[in-house]
Amino acid sequence: MDFTVSEKTQIMLDMMNEFVDKELIPLEAEYLSNGSEGMEDALREKQQMVRDMELWAPLHPKDIGGMGLKLMDSALVFEAIARTPLGLFVFGCQAPDAGNIEILHEYATPEQKEKFLVPLVAGKIRSCFSMTEVDLPGSNPVMMDTTAVKDGDDYVINGHKWFTSAADGAAFAILMAVTNPDEAPHKQASMIIVPTDTPGFNIVRNVSMMGHAGKGYGTHAEILYQSCRVPRANVLGPEGDGFVIAQKRLGPGRIHHCMRWVGISKRCLDMMCKRAAERPIAPGEVLASKQIIQMWIAECASEIHASKLMVLHAAWMIQNVGVKETRKEIAFIKYYVANVMMKVIDRAIQVHGALGMTDDTILSFYYRTERASRIYDGPDEAHKAAVARRILRDYL
Repeated sequence: MDFTVSEKTQIMLDMMNEFVDKELIPLEAEYLSNGSEGMEDALREKQQMVRDMELWAPLHPKDIGGMGLKLMDSALVFEAIARTPLGLFVFGCQAPDAGNIEILHEYATPEQKEKFLVPLVAGKIRSCFSMTEVDLPGSNPVMMDTTAVKDGDDYVINGHKWFTSAADGAAFAILMAVTNPDEAPHKQASMIIVPTDTPGFNIVRNVSMMGHAGKGYGTHAEILYQSCRVPRANVLGPEGDGFVIAQKRLGPGRIHHCMRWVGISKRCLDMMCKRAAERPIAPGEVLASKQIIQMWIAECASEIHASKLMVLHAAWMIQNVGVKETRKEIAFIKYYVANVMMKVIDRAIQVHGALGMTDDTILSFYYRTERASRIYDGPDEAHKAAVARRILRDYL
């Protein structure tokens, strides 16, 4: 198992890290104050700089305008550019567009690719993913009330979704809805492309997350589908294969999520160390001289290192033996890395004291936005239970 980083990849990572430090982190103060609204011109300018450096869309295949990186290399990219909340968007690989591009590339028809995939990869439009239901458990996604009923050449969609991430300003949604109610539970739902200007696609609100509803791509919308009519030609892949497609999306997606969390953790540890080294607590004495602070720094550093190795191991397995054979390792990283990140963020805030609670640093932003990491894509407890069941098979 070789985790050696090639010279070419290291040069790319160095370029990305330098760009994040010099071009994006200085924009964070404005982003924290006003969100992405009003920053469109500045962000588009940075995106063009990324294109000029030939670093645009690192996750996506070359045949649709991306860099075509393998999973191991793209994981390292996420670690680098996720050190700022602006990184993924500026480099053209933010969620949920990244996952939507992946499934459109594999399952879309030529007509669907021309209309939806090409402009999405180019960054000319955004998309959203509409799966989570308001009154049903996200941990059991086969429980779904949203329906897409056939009516001639159309589907008529009715349902109530929320946490449809990035719906505000998106050009289309990829919707999970029941199309085949008489089939087995895992064969009932399909993925359907729904342009957001379709009558009956109604954004009720951007859900307020810990006091912040936001605007634009960093939001989570509640949506009512009310007799929303789209062509049956908008289905992705075979009808009834919605969950099959979703499972293929989850493995690499979790690698990228977890390496993003590693990048965030490293940023927060760096901030913690700088603050501890500079913060005076008595004449001639700084916070870093306190043993408890040293213990925190050592624990956080070792756990971040362990997290990165776990994620790279899972990425290596996906790349070499496939997603199905890596389910246990994917579950490991989902709950382990999320908890490490939250611990590091919390410790960094503690070291910063009152400053850590303000928006004068990025820490409070991470604290409120990343807490959901232990819930979305399945709560920690569901992943731990799944891992335990697989381990216990050898003993029962």
